[in-house]
Amino acid sequence: MIDISRFTPSRILPAVERRLKEVPFTQAWYNSTQGQENRSYLQNSRNKYTGERLFLIANGPSIKDMDLSVLKDKYTMCMNRFYIYFDKIGFTPTFLACVEELVLEQFKDDFKNMPCETFFNWRFYKEFPNSHFLKEAYSFNPFFQDNLLEPTHFGGTVTYACLQLAYFMGFKEVVIIGMDHSFKEKGLATKVEVRNYEKDESHFDPNYFPKGIKWKLPDLDKSEYSYALARDHYKQNGRKIIDATIGGKCTVFEKGNFSDYL
Repeated sequence: MIDISRFTPSRILPAVERRLKEVPFTQAWYNSTQGQENRSYLQNSRNKYTGERLFLIANGPSIKDMDLSVLKDKYTMCMNRFYIYFDKIGFTPTFLACVEELVLEQFKDDFKNMPCETFFNWRFYKEFPNSHFLKEAYSFNPFFQDNLLEPTHFGGTVTYACLQLAYFMGFKEVVIIGMDHSFKEKGLATKVEVRNYEKDESHFDPNYFPKGIKWKLPDLDKSEYSYALARDHYKQNGRKIIDATIGGKCTVFEKGNFSDYL
């Protein structure tokens, strides 16, 4: 359970305001033409990859020490700005997901031209008419949603959204790489800051989040709580999540060697 001591007025009031602003997006999710088409697409994607293995590629610096070309013919899902690495690895991942609003807003032109299947935050459905979407549920505590025709909690990290998406699609096993779970930057979790570092040392590329870009400091406690929900839901239903990150700091998932799953 999330620590209730964090529910201060400075956090609660903006959360209430946000939920009120969400009403038209919820109505559009269920009733608009685009919303109905998106939910129909999601329905057709449900269990489409039953029994398959998915490699979930996060954006930590450890990715630089891996030969990802071996994943060319595998099912792969990347996230956020991993697209700047496509040329380096020599192939295009199967899926790309991004649900963080600051990232979508600041790099929207990049996301409009993705060469792979994309899943974005429903709040941006007007910006990306050719993409597919997940709808966020604004509950205080994360939960695992195995029916993505309905809103879900993103759990403070796109990785958690991806784990729910992979489950919904039917993947039996998810192998995570690049989830270092360690950041150079320190400060109040979820606080929006303008980056003032010349180089981004928390991701695989020094220009991943360039100087001057807004971002939120990660909430690792919330991420771990969410990951545990995903781990348990997978396990209870005969599925598995393996963390094959090189030197990763997350202790929630079963550890494994990347080469053993190729």
